[in-house]
Parts: sequence; C-alpha cells; structure tokens
Amino acid sequence: MKTQASERQRSFEKEALPHTDLLYNYALRMSNNPSDADDLVQETYLKAYRFWDSYEQGTNIRAWLFRILKNSYINRYRKEVREPDKVEYDDVKSLYSTRGEGAADQNDLQESMFGNLLDDEITDAIASLPDEFRTVVILCDIEALTYEEVATFMECPLGTVRSRLHRGRKLLRGRLREYARQRGLAQEQ
Repeated sequence: MKTQASERQRSFEKEALPHTDLLYNYALRMSNNPSDADDLVQETYLKAYRFWDSYEQGTNIRAWLFRILKNSYINRYRKEVREPDKVEYDDVKSLYSTRGEGAADQNDLQESMFGNLLDDEITDAIASLPDEFRTVVILCDIEALTYEEVATFMECPLGTVRSRLHRGRKLLRGRLREYARQRGLAQEQ
C-alpha cells in the first residue's frame, strides 16, 4: 500500500510539477494579483493530486492542469461575486496606523522587479480584449502553447483557436498602434 502511494506521488511530481511556472504566469494574468495567482496554482495542484487517478497517463498534462486552473478561477470568481466584500478590522487598523509611518507595501519589490516586463499600455491592451480572444493570445503568444494545447484547454476546435488568435491579434494591433508610433516601432501612416 505504501509503495503504491509513493509511486503515485513520484508520478505526479514527474509529470505535473514541471508546469508550475506556466500555470502561475497564466493565473497571474487572469487574476492580476500575485497572491491570488499563488492560491490558484496551489488549488490547481491540490485538485490535480486528489484526482490524479482519473488522469489518463500519456495525454496532454498541461491542458488538463490548465482546465483545472481555469475552472478553479471561474468558481472562485462566481463565489466572490455572490459574497459581499469583507474587511477585517485588524487590517484596517494596521493600515491606518502605518499610513503615516511611510511603511512599504510587501508587493512593491515584486511589482518593481516584474511590473515593467510589459508596459502598462500593453498590459491594458491585453486586458481590454474580450475574454475568449485574451485567453488565446496569452496562451499562444505569451505562454507559447501550441494551438492543439489551447484547443484542448478551451474545449473548442482547432479552427476556432486559430480564428480567435487572428482576431485577437488584430484587435491588439489596433489598440497598440499609437503605442508603437510613439516608440518608433511603426511607421507613420
């Protein structure tokens, strides 16, 4: 019994864990919050390990993990929409007391290190895309997943992925035209 459990764990670690960075990057782009992205990835791996026996070995592990992540995000979003906002008194009290002391936000370092990887204009342009186009653009162009992996993840035909990617890129190009002109990346038209 013990060897079966350790074999299950080894198998899970070998196949699923190498995709942690990819999952985190996508979770961060969906949630726009590093803490929420960490939580989503952790929740994804917990569910994946729990249902590891239902995963068909040799199939597309990334698509399976992305589907778990996406469903977790959707479930979390639906739950948050239904619940009213909650504020902890201690959080408000500590925020109020440290406001005058010039305390630094813990996320400032992370934001300063990673926040400039994409300019705000680019991030805003990507975020403004309709959901189905944004997802395909992020997965194909930023995360470098194959069309087949994206099709599996989104549960749609390959042609739909290609069409959405084309349309998403076209929308993005239009939204970034002025940005490119200002930086000398595009010719004046």
